[in-house]
Amino acid sequence: MKALELACLLLIIVPQVVLGTHDVYIVTMEGDPVVSYRGGVEGFAATAIDLDEDMDITSEAVTSYSLHLRRYHDKLLDSLFVEGTYEKLYSYHHLINGFAVHTSPLQAEFLRKAPGVKHVERDMKIQKLTTHTPQFLGLPTGVWPTGGGFDRAGEDVVIGFVDSGIYPQHPSFSAHKTDPFGPVPHYKGKCEMDPVTRRSFCNGKIVGAQHFAKAAIAAGAFNPDVDFASPLDGDGHGSHTAAIAAGNNGIPVRMHGHEFGKASGMAPRARIAVYKVLYRLFGGYVSDVVAAIDQAVQDGVDVLNLSVGPNSPPTATRTTFLNPFDAALLSAVKAGVFVAQAAGNGGPFPKTLVSFSPWITTVAAGVDDRRYKNHLVLGNGKLLPGLGVSPATHENKSFSLVSAADALLGSSATKYSALDCQRPELLNKRKVQGKILLCGYSFNYISGTASIKKVSQTARGLGAAGFIVAVENSYPGTKFDPVPVSMPGILITDVSRTKDLIEYYNSSTIRDWAGRATTFQATAAIADGLAPTLYNSAPQVALFSSRGPDVKDFSFQDADVLKPDILAPGNLIWAAWAPNGTDEANYAGEGFAMVSGTSMAAPHIAGIAALIKQKNPKWSPSAIKSALMTTSNTLDKGSHPLRAQQYSTSEIMTLTRATPFDYGSGAVNPKAALDPGLVLDATHQDYITFLCSIPDVEHSEVSNITGSTCSSSSKGQQRPYDLNIPSITISQLRGTQTLKRTVTSVADEAETYTVMTRMSPEIALEVSPPALTVLPGASREITATLTARSVTGTYSFGEITMKGDRGHLVRIPVVAMGFK
Repeated sequence: MKALELACLLLIIVPQVVLGTHDVYIVTMEGDPVVSYRGGVEGFAATAIDLDEDMDITSEAVTSYSLHLRRYHDKLLDSLFVEGTYEKLYSYHHLINGFAVHTSPLQAEFLRKAPGVKHVERDMKIQKLTTHTPQFLGLPTGVWPTGGGFDRAGEDVVIGFVDSGIYPQHPSFSAHKTDPFGPVPHYKGKCEMDPVTRRSFCNGKIVGAQHFAKAAIAAGAFNPDVDFASPLDGDGHGSHTAAIAAGNNGIPVRMHGHEFGKASGMAPRARIAVYKVLYRLFGGYVSDVVAAIDQAVQDGVDVLNLSVGPNSPPTATRTTFLNPFDAALLSAVKAGVFVAQAAGNGGPFPKTLVSFSPWITTVAAGVDDRRYKNHLVLGNGKLLPGLGVSPATHENKSFSLVSAADALLGSSATKYSALDCQRPELLNKRKVQGKILLCGYSFNYISGTASIKKVSQTARGLGAAGFIVAVENSYPGTKFDPVPVSMPGILITDVSRTKDLIEYYNSSTIRDWAGRATTFQATAAIADGLAPTLYNSAPQVALFSSRGPDVKDFSFQDADVLKPDILAPGNLIWAAWAPNGTDEANYAGEGFAMVSGTSMAAPHIAGIAALIKQKNPKWSPSAIKSALMTTSNTLDKGSHPLRAQQYSTSEIMTLTRATPFDYGSGAVNPKAALDPGLVLDATHQDYITFLCSIPDVEHSEVSNITGSTCSSSSKGQQRPYDLNIPSITISQLRGTQTLKRTVTSVADEAETYTVMTRMSPEIALEVSPPALTVLPGASREITATLTARSVTGTYSFGEITMKGDRGHLVRIPVVAMGFK
């Protein structure tokens, strides 16, 4: 059908679908985006540059070609559809050539067949992947001094945060009590104005602030009264992640009259660029995220932090690596931007990752060496362990216990869930005053409608001496975190300990003939839980951290890529919070929060990557990723193999020996990453070759989504595990397979490396040569040969270690499963 006939047909059909269901679609077009356009369109000069050059986004070539692409998008839509039957939300022109459009499914089908259209995919939702750590990682003594101290660590490096916005008034982002921030010439981003105060969100520390919500608005999910049509953080998540990576150094963490230490970002002098895509009630949409990533790279960020991810693997492409989200990040890496993304919070179960592609650094969450614990001492002498970042009961004395069930006021209380102590008006103040209030833990705490903070407010309002929240029923998968409170309080999480508590309370409480409590003889004392305890058995892989193996498609077939890539602190992390944030009920109205998630792990890596970028500004993103991975640790502080939190068969949390599917290459070691000796580098063409080598993926699909073509040798001669990354993963090892890795010296002097291997007995691993000398800037190849000795149906793990005579140690994890 000719284009004119198609347009006429659409004119007839479109009015019938105007009132139908509309969705947001991401459309990829023929033709190169700005970052890869090397000429060929008459009247438009090439805009692509080499990696070691800075793109001038204000140049005539870039602006005119960008306008050309936008006009082409508009012209296509105008030629196909009647005005008012669709809404173009974004034109993507910097990283990918395409647009996002709000239209009907029928119109989307016509778009798929339109000339110049390569790919059409329906938008999908994304989700959040929700202080002491600089010391734990050795930054103050081992890393910051090499860059001029904390007051220069990360200087002039711009980290972009694609998240829920920022609370600019927080001291972690202040520009007042620091050395003046000068201009950053390579960053061209803009700053939106606060619609209420009419002030800019930027201050020198924050250099860019924009929000993206067109897809959310089109989907009817956006409420400007709740979600804020500005970069203002209405959630807390974005402020928290920005502070972890780049917050100012030495900010006192004060809450409830107690100081919990001093907070600092990993790169405290790095600049912050905010790209808000996440909102309070619904999360966000991929088309908004792609627009934000496109803008961030165009603006000139050096590092991107993504504490967000899709709800599931993409369904519209043959492989998880080929979708608009990952394609935009591939172009970002091509433009020289390092990308850190949270692995996901679906652990401890396998194949729960939401970050898939080898050009992204996927970050798992670790538990560091600081733990907050507390205990309760009963009047019968029993000691019950629990969680509670709280002061001790007055003068460490014991006080009588009163259950919320025995302090109810009137029959109206039965209408509410009074036992979780969220409504003080339902409880008798005379009975509670001066006693420790005993509350139940209901599902309301899991759903977020109840909080420990509200219990504390209830107990204080009733004049209680303290409170206990006791978990009576097991809630599989629930993560219990200690919560800072202003009065003595504790959460008893062990159901068996709760049983001891309730039995003691019932046996010590005198009741009348109707069962009403008349005398409360049970007593208890709550210990001081404000000070953390430090442990050598750290880091551990957090229970919630998503696990590998990586998957290559929606049917969850294993990929020949190791994920996650690296482990970083992500459990109970103190950092800045937005006082109007709603993400954590326990921190509503607070300036700091202690929360957990791979969302907190990713900005640790983003900040450390900024430090590496500061020291080595010409390194590629893949070189930075390699430096982080090859120098990581697989031993904890006590020199024992890393362990992972896991569920036993009875759903009790236990510790098991961790594998690369838990931690990737290991726990990040920032000092070693600054001086890795060797790196394994990969180019944009290497990644395209990887995509083209994936079985069952059509070359046309690679071209449609990435804009790059596959060579005729990609299929058959190349295999996915030939990609030059600092890990080796073969999901189906049949017989013997040989592959190569190229290492490049980034050291100042020549160094001779001895090559060693370690592998589970089911797989034979041999590497040659056994030793090699690498000159500064030079590259050498190593050849690895893997042979399946037996077929077990499970993965085997090992590593290649290269030990240099000048002290460098390079590790490459090896993962394989033998197949017949």
